[in-house]
Amino acid sequence: MNDLSEPEVRPNETTVPLMPCSSVEETLTFYEALGFEVTYKQSKPYVYLALRWSGFQLHFGPAPKGLDPAREESGGCLVMVGAVAPYHAAFVAAMRRVYGKVLSSGLPRITRYRPGASRFTLIDPSGNSIIFIQRDEPTELEYGGSKKLTGLAKALDNARILREFKNDDLQTFRALKSAVRRHGADASVVDRAIALCHLIDLSMILGEPADPWLTDLRGLELTVDDRQRIESELGHLPGLQEWLPQM
Repeated sequence: MNDLSEPEVRPNETTVPLMPCSSVEETLTFYEALGFEVTYKQSKPYVYLALRWSGFQLHFGPAPKGLDPAREESGGCLVMVGAVAPYHAAFVAAMRRVYGKVLSSGLPRITRYRPGASRFTLIDPSGNSIIFIQRDEPTELEYGGSKKLTGLAKALDNARILREFKNDDLQTFRALKSAVRRHGADASVVDRAIALCHLIDLSMILGEPADPWLTDLRGLELTVDDRQRIESELGHLPGLQEWLPQM
């Protein structure tokens, strides 16, 4: 007797993101530099690319008319992983190997990774965002704005969210620049130093002059304990030791 029952839906689905591609050549150059394997490539009669890295895939199709990659609103993909640090390290190593540096500004780029952070983002040449997120990241993220903080300390708390979760370096730069001018004189020396270090780092990323912030930073008198607190917070910044005042 034949079983005429309907097939069951089973929880073994695979989803693959399909994102816009504004340039086949630039897209392939970027992702292949990171170590992605091209499993399918088509330019005519329409664009279709399929790429694979480790256990996930990214697919790309035609970009809509008027797409501006610089707006970084093209498309996106969330990649849930057990730990994000190894992924960031792998991509950074690939960038240094191929480009001779880490692509940290413009398009394409990778966002900074602070030790202990639960996510980072790759932004590709078409303005797509590939966001790597740790699976055990809290369901309800803490988005700053603590009512217990005031002045520069509160601005630093908000800046952390702008950089790590919204990937908005320009807005972070503007917010910290304003906060240092308004609250810097009343802030603790450690908070002021941390804010200035962020401004130096952001200036380099955004192509802004860093000398004014560097001069202010080197004019601070930091104790050994102050330096340890700053290094604990900002040890991921590659130029930190060169920026801080000499003991």
